[in-house]
Amino acid sequence: MGVIDESGILAIATRMQRLSEQMRKDGLLIYKAHGIDFEPKWFPVIYTLYFKPLLSVVELANEIGYSHPSTITLLKELEKLKLIKSGKDKADERKRLVQLTEKGKALIEQMKPVWQIMIAAATQLTDTQNNLMKAIAEVEQQMEIQSFYQRAKVIMAANELKD
Repeated sequence: MGVIDESGILAIATRMQRLSEQMRKDGLLIYKAHGIDFEPKWFPVIYTLYFKPLLSVVELANEIGYSHPSTITLLKELEKLKLIKSGKDKADERKRLVQLTEKGKALIEQMKPVWQIMIAAATQLTDTQNNLMKAIAEVEQQMEIQSFYQRAKVIMAANELKD
């Protein structure tokens, strides 16, 4: 066990990032093993557009929980690969609407069986109660109520009152 592992809750963001990076690396290997050229970082956009076929860039960013600039970066990559297409909204020319191309839809059909394998493997990593997903959801809900930063500020203010 290294220093980060021993530091407990202080390193939660680092450990979550490390876990995320490992899952993404393995996800890439799983896609490659099935002959699919797909970067896991594209997943939130592709998956969301599969269920919500036409979204504005802002709607998509909100849906996946990414910043507008991060979403734009992903969209540019996917558009270059012809997996998505975009165009101006006829009702509001300031909006850019995004949707899957036929190539993008075909890719999803190719990935669906792989997703089932990934779900089964990820389920083995968590437990039968799905505690990891519950814990993540709980932390996300709590952070919507009061962010990590806001909580730290309250603690700092309380500590200043004690001094």
